Amino acid sequence: MTTLAMRWTQRNPTAFLVVAALLWWGLYQSLIPASEALVAALPVARDSHLGGALQFFFYDTPKVLLLLTGVVFVMGMVNSYFTPERTRALLVGRSEGVANMMAASLGIVTPFCSCSAVPLFIGFVQAGVPLGVTFSFLISAPMVNEVALTLLFSLFGWKIAALYLGLGLSVAVVAGWIIGRLKMEAHLEDWVRDMPKMSAGFEAAETTLADRVQAGFASVRDIVGKVWPYILAGIAIGAGIHGWVPEDFMASFMGKDAWWSVPLAVLIGVPMYTNAAGVIPIVQALLAKGAALGTVLAFMMSVIALSLPEMVILRKVLKVRLIATFIGVVATGIMIVGFVFNWVL
Repeated sequence: MTTLAMRWTQRNPTAFLVVAALLWWGLYQSLIPASEALVAALPVARDSHLGGALQFFFYDTPKVLLLLTGVVFVMGMVNSYFTPERTRALLVGRSEGVANMMAASLGIVTPFCSCSAVPLFIGFVQAGVPLGVTFSFLISAPMVNEVALTLLFSLFGWKIAALYLGLGLSVAVVAGWIIGRLKMEAHLEDWVRDMPKMSAGFEAAETTLADRVQAGFASVRDIVGKVWPYILAGIAIGAGIHGWVPEDFMASFMGKDAWWSVPLAVLIGVPMYTNAAGVIPIVQALLAKGAALGTVLAFMMSVIALSLPEMVILRKVLKVRLIATFIGVVATGIMIVGFVFNWVL
């Protein structure tokens, strides 16, 4: 962000937001003709495998990055209200079940990912948030976040986005409630259990619109700056699937008729490390090639909610039995989701 833009933001943040929104919309509307023009300028036949893959890449890359930048900026402004302290305060003292639903819902609008899992987990435990409620939040925050929902809406429409929202929240609420019922606090690492409890209160700071705009830019720098390599990798894989993978092959491998496709999709997804922005282009290509919706949703959920790096990070605060229980409960919920929607749809 240039010094001139910063000064303009401080003086008249409303005008800045209006102009930025108009520029964003103009760029977004030019994506299709620009991608077609780029392919036409190359010595490649548009209807060839390579031509189709290149058009997919040239169109989806700026589209996903534009959407991600816009959504992260807006949610960065919103998230300036939902600090970790405020989130903990909202959850402490709530009855079980209600607290799980609140925690899963807060996960949608709070900017936490697997990288912040350990300090967030410790803060919740210190504030007295029940273990199951904490897990509902930790499942929802990476899996059902604003980036995933906005990209799903833009690429597949509101029905798929709403379906994913309902499924993700259901998995987060039920999995957290089950873990809470199992009473596994003894399987926290000893140093976490022995930490002194702290107050869940917070002091609300006065925040102006200009401050919230600055928070939006900070979120863009932090989130987009970290995930863009995964986006490019995901779109490149999606372009390869779009251009070269036969529809019959994908339908047989991830279609409704293959009962083992859902467990296999979850098994493949767990060791992968990406996020919603990186995996959604792959999801788009898989669905276009005939993969079943339930199987693809199960794959996407497992990649985002059960990534191996997150398990490694959580090992610092959880004993192996609790991590295994967490993986087993969430993976079972994801597979049930996949089977049900392959059967219904």
